[in-house]
Amino acid sequence: MSDAAACAPVVAAVGLGGNLGDAAATLREALQALDRLPATRLLRASPLYRTPAWGNTDQPDFVNAAALLETTLPARALLDALLEVERRFGRRREAGTHWGPRELDLDLLLYGGAVLDEPGLRVPHPHLHERAFALLPLARIAPEMAVPGRGRVDALLAAVDANGCSEIVP
Repeated sequence: MSDAAACAPVVAAVGLGGNLGDAAATLREALQALDRLPATRLLRASPLYRTPAWGNTDQPDFVNAAALLETTLPARALLDALLEVERRFGRRREAGTHWGPRELDLDLLLYGGAVLDEPGLRVPHPHLHERAFALLPLARIAPEMAVPGRGRVDALLAAVDANGCSEIVP
């Protein structure tokens, strides 16, 4: 099957984040954009969380969320669609720059139970098990979801420091 060909429905987990402009509004709009992706529908979205910056900590706090999508897009096509949504929201990726401020970041965290390690596509996300800002919202919508090779989302969340993360009440 070609990479662009449709496949059986898969539940994918996507992490959303941003810390420039009105990040909460951007994430809410991005969730709507995810629901409009071809061959994809939004199943659930977490509440929004304010979280400390990770990696490069000399920047504003982030707003983070997670979404579960049902899709028939192959993983690469879904990732390409996520990157296009980022671009539409003003994201410019610069080579060699990691963990900096951004309007919108969309990470493909999980793609069913798949384990993929290809150029530009690693699933499960290689740092998911270490990051409270991704695990906390994901645990709100899919605590029992398995991270291949690591365990359940809720157990992984219990093993990280989530201090400083707080739900944004609408």
